[in-house]
Formats: sequence, C-alpha cells, structure tokens
Amino acid sequence: MTITMNDQMLQQWVERVSLESFGRPFLHQATFNRRLKATGGRYFTKSHHIEISPHQLEAFGEEETEKIIKHELCHYHLHIMKRGYQHRDEDFKKLLAYVGGSRYCQSLPERAAKAPTPYKYKLVCHSCGTEYPRKRRLDPARYACGKCRGKLFLKNA
Repeated sequence: MTITMNDQMLQQWVERVSLESFGRPFLHQATFNRRLKATGGRYFTKSHHIEISPHQLEAFGEEETEKIIKHELCHYHLHIMKRGYQHRDEDFKKLLAYVGGSRYCQSLPERAAKAPTPYKYKLVCHSCGTEYPRKRRLDPARYACGKCRGKLFLKNA
C-alpha cells in the first residue's frame, strides 16, 4: 500500500486530530522523518515539534498512523500543561487510553524479517550440565558455572 502524503498534509492532519481528540490546538510543527524505523514517531521537549515515520503510514495505513499521532500529541499536550508526559506517568497512561492512542507501534515487516537468530552459542557446565545461551562467541576458560563453579565448554546452539 502506498499512501502519498507530504509534510503540509501531515501538519493539517495533526492539527485536526489535536482539536478533535484533545480539544486543544497543536501550535508547533509536525514532519515526516524517513530515518525513523524502530519507532512510529517522536516528540521533542525543547522545540515541541513532532516527527512521524512515513514507513508506518505505508505499511499499516492511516488508522494505525493516527494512533501514533495521538500518542505523540499526548506527550505534547501534557508537557505543555506541565503534567506527567513520560511513558511511565499516570497522566500519560490515562490520557492515552482516553483518546485511543497506541502504546507501541507495530514492527515494520522488513525489520521483522531481518531479526537475527536469538542464540548461536551455548556455554555448558561439565559438572552440572547447566546451559548458558550466548549470542556471541567467547572464551569459556575465562568463566565458571554460576551454580557449582565448574568448568564451562563452548557448544554451537
């Protein structure tokens, strides 16, 4: 699905969502940032600007992107009102649930396909057989078993 939208259209969209969902105007700048791949958007506390990932719009459509916009607007409005605007704050969680924003964005399909295999190696204890999965190769002589202090050997997973 290819949805073409420029920064000006995004700005109008964010302003409309702000008025409809929050009853307050968005007075700063909203832009697309093609470099955002692991996150759907971000809010800047110093400038109060918002950036949205166009990849989310292309992959999941306007409905999911609007949830991301609501998420970023929660940060924006709570920060402007000097209330808890961070993810861990109760004010943020309540407002996000009230307006129907998303807590997390979905992973992009091309990023999910590139996900590495979890573990390539295992450290195994000679004495008790305890296994320690590892992503990177390391020297087992430098380590000992955490349970019995026995010697470890390296094994491919």
